[in-house]
Amino acid sequence: MPLTDAAVKAAQPGPKLRKLSDGEGLQLHIQPTGSKLWRLAYRFQGKQKTLALGKYPDVSLKAARLAKGVARATLASGLDPMAERRTAEAPQGATWRDVASEYVQLQRDRDRAPKTIAKLESQLSRADKAFGSKPVRDIKASDVLAMLRGIEAEGKHVTAAGTRSACSRVFRYAVATDRAEVDPSAALIGALVGVQSKGYPAIVAPEEVGGLIRAIRDYPGDPTTRVGLKLCAYTFLRPGEVTGLRWADIDWESRQINIPGERMKLPRPHVVPMSVQVESFLREVLPISGRNKHVLSSLHATHRPLSNNTLNAALRRLGYSKEEMVAHGFRKTASTLLNEAGFNKDWIERQLAHAETNAVRAAYDKSEHIAGRTKMMQTYADMLDELAERQTKK
Repeated sequence: MPLTDAAVKAAQPGPKLRKLSDGEGLQLHIQPTGSKLWRLAYRFQGKQKTLALGKYPDVSLKAARLAKGVARATLASGLDPMAERRTAEAPQGATWRDVASEYVQLQRDRDRAPKTIAKLESQLSRADKAFGSKPVRDIKASDVLAMLRGIEAEGKHVTAAGTRSACSRVFRYAVATDRAEVDPSAALIGALVGVQSKGYPAIVAPEEVGGLIRAIRDYPGDPTTRVGLKLCAYTFLRPGEVTGLRWADIDWESRQINIPGERMKLPRPHVVPMSVQVESFLREVLPISGRNKHVLSSLHATHRPLSNNTLNAALRRLGYSKEEMVAHGFRKTASTLLNEAGFNKDWIERQLAHAETNAVRAAYDKSEHIAGRTKMMQTYADMLDELAERQTKK
């Protein structure tokens, strides 16, 4: 006979396990201790099994019968209720949002520029909307492609490419921390609409370079900004690397600027031999920001570095449009002039902090280049001065 609520409530334990049947395999197991446990006895693929359905009175008779019905429906579909429960209860692992948030925080801890962090968060925001709550190890290339196709449909092909790259870095971090097996976005290289890179606008004609240096010398605004432009021109560091310079990076004795890897685009330390001119620029700003952490302190908050936008705004103030020259363009200027002057390409590429794709050349120890690079940096600084003076004489 089926059980009743009253019978279940009144059932008493005995010296051994007691089993009261409700029919169709549903049983109430009464332990000698008095515990009352719901169990479902069933057979799957010829084997007798018992599925736990909960403890009475937490699980009532009615709830136990409902659970029995669900389990028997699972059996009817050819599945094992016990295996299905294990799958459902198995930990899903870290979600995309978990790993992405951790990766962004890692970049903050590495003291990446606020602008870099903001750009990364913007790129990852679309992925978060698409599959943020999904376990990172379960995300497929098709999931990422669908999200990127949505960005491309808006005509934002550069944004789509940047988002794919940002997602790839998060997936690789997940792989490195044992929370994913592969980077699914790697399979999408070539699957997006190609974007033709135009490079950064830059002035490369020698006579125009001379005029640019002269204009910077006469910049009427804040002296810190003027020094920032000079450092971009004479060191051809990336703008973020210039504004991120710290006084701790300056080695006056060895006449070098030593930037740690975590503040470089490529995560490796970078050395900039100081020309006489660069040393004079640094000493020019020393009385202004020497007590601060950054060489180029913000005009509004001395505990923060100068903004990259300030450097580009200064070029606009000097009359150069964004189609003519940007702060990043000084690197192209230097590369063009130095290559035309016949300098060693390895020196140039190493000083630009570019990635070396040739394994043999990459194995070159930096000490084998530093002497040549030191001479090159002084020669280049003299070249810029000479071009500026030549422009002045005209």
